[in-house]
Amino acid sequence: MSLAGSCPVAGSVITVENVSKRFRLYKERNQSLKSTLLQRRRGRFEEFWALRDVSLSVPRGTAMGLIGENGSGKSTLLKCMAKILRPDSGRIVTAGKVSALLELGAGFHHELSGRENVYLNGSILGLSKKELDRRFDDIVAFAGLERFIDSPVKNYSSGMYLRLGFSVAINVNPDVLLVDEVLAVGDEQFQRRCRDKFAELRAQGSTVVLVSHALDSIRNLCDVAAWLEGGTLRSVGPVDGVIDHYLHIVGGGSDDADEVAEAGTGGNAVTQVELLGHGLIPTREALTGDSVVFRFHYRLDGAVNRPVFGMAVHTDDGTEVTETRFEQAGADVAGPGRGHVDLIVEHLPLLPGTYDVSVTIYDGESGQVHDAHDRSFRFVVDASTPHGSIRGIVDLGGSWQAHPTLAVGDG
Repeated sequence: MSLAGSCPVAGSVITVENVSKRFRLYKERNQSLKSTLLQRRRGRFEEFWALRDVSLSVPRGTAMGLIGENGSGKSTLLKCMAKILRPDSGRIVTAGKVSALLELGAGFHHELSGRENVYLNGSILGLSKKELDRRFDDIVAFAGLERFIDSPVKNYSSGMYLRLGFSVAINVNPDVLLVDEVLAVGDEQFQRRCRDKFAELRAQGSTVVLVSHALDSIRNLCDVAAWLEGGTLRSVGPVDGVIDHYLHIVGGGSDDADEVAEAGTGGNAVTQVELLGHGLIPTREALTGDSVVFRFHYRLDGAVNRPVFGMAVHTDDGTEVTETRFEQAGADVAGPGRGHVDLIVEHLPLLPGTYDVSVTIYDGESGQVHDAHDRSFRFVVDASTPHGSIRGIVDLGGSWQAHPTLAVGDG
C-alpha cells in the first residue's frame, strides 16, 4: 500500500490525490433575502475541514478498511470516492463501475414492495430490466427475504433494509464496492455471507472500501487499512498493524512505547496493561472461549497500606461488561517495589467485539485511589465457533440437550 503521488498509481482502481474537503458550520443563517438585505450581512459561519490533503491508492482486488474516531473524515472520503461530494482541492480517480451502499435504505421507496425496490435500486445502479430479471432470485436469496419480498419495505426492520440494499449493491458485480458502516446492523449469519461475498468479489478482481467502527469486522473483511484522524491520513498499510497502532494510541499510549502513562500519586502507578494469549504471548486479539491472562504491571512506593487492584471492562460503545477487584492479590504486593498482578481467565466469555480495560490502584484500608487509568487498553475478540451464543456481550457456554418424552404416533 502506497501513498498516491501527482498521477494515478499504476494498478490502482482508486487514486486519491491531495484531497481536501471543507464544510460551513453556520452559527446564524439568514432565512430569507429580506433578512439578508435588512441585516446587510451574510449568515455567520465557521469553516470545518473534514479532509486535509489526503492521498492514498487502492490496488485492484484489495479490501481496504477506513478507521478512525467519529468526525475523522471516513464517511466524507467515501462519499468523495462515490462522487456524491466534490473535493475543494485535489482529485479522486476511479476505474470501472462503482457501487455504493452509504446509507441504510438509500434509494428505497417506502411505499413500494421489496420486489419493486430491487428493480428501482438496480436501475439506479445501472442494471437493465433483463439483467435484473436474471439476477433477481440471487438478490433475494442473499438477502434471505423470500417470504417478505412482496411486502412494502416500510414494514421492514432495519436489518431487512440492510440485507436487501446490500444484496442489490453487490449483485451489480461492481469493479468498486463502497460500504459505509451499515454492516453493523447484520446478524452473524449475514456477516458470514458478506465475508464470503467479499472474498468472491476480490477473487473476481473487484475492490472493496469499507468504513466501520467495528474493528473486528475490519480485521476479518479487509487486508489493508487507512487510519484517518482529524481529517488527515495518519497511517495506511496492512490491516493488523494499522489497527494495533490505532488501538494503542486511542487507548492512551504513545508512538514511542507501549507503556501506560504513570499518573499515580506518590509514586504508585500501573505502568503497563497487557493481554496474554497462548504461551503467555502479549496480544490484542483473542477468541471467545480462549484461556487468557490480563496482566497489570505496577510500581509502588510503600505508601499504600493494603494495595488493591480493580479492573473494569467496557464495550467500545461504553457499556460496562464487568468490574472486579483483586482483593486476594492485595496481600501479595504489599510494600514498595515493582511487579505485576495477573487476572487469569480460563474461558473468555466475551462475544466478538471491541473491548476497553480500565484499571485502578486503591488503598484497601482507607479507600483512597492512588492511580486510575480509564479505558487504557483495547482488545478485540473474534468468534471461535458457530455453535455458541450469537448475540449480546457474553457467551453463556453450556450445551443444549433434548429429552422428548413422547414420539408422534406412540401411545
